[in-house]
Amino acid sequence: MNRPESPGDAPRAEAVALAYNAGQSAPTVVAKGRGLIAAEIISRAKEAGVFVHESPELVALLMQVDLDARIPPELYVAVAELLAWLYSIEAGSK
Repeated sequence: MNRPESPGDAPRAEAVALAYNAGQSAPTVVAKGRGLIAAEIISRAKEAGVFVHESPELVALLMQVDLDARIPPELYVAVAELLAWLYSIEAGSK
């Protein structure tokens, strides 16, 4: 039996998926959700070989962005640093 969450419970998992292609002005939020939906987003990303990065603070901010919307300019630096780090990891594994 499920019970309602109380303030002392651990926060429900959240996930946001971004897509970015060269030439776009900014990454776009292509999926987001909590609980079971978040688990499915993470599972599908891993199955597809997409890197999954845990950053609760960044996810909390990205959860406020509408689906199919570009990330706001305030998040450009944080997301750019994450993408640069991912590209360096991918380049090192080849």
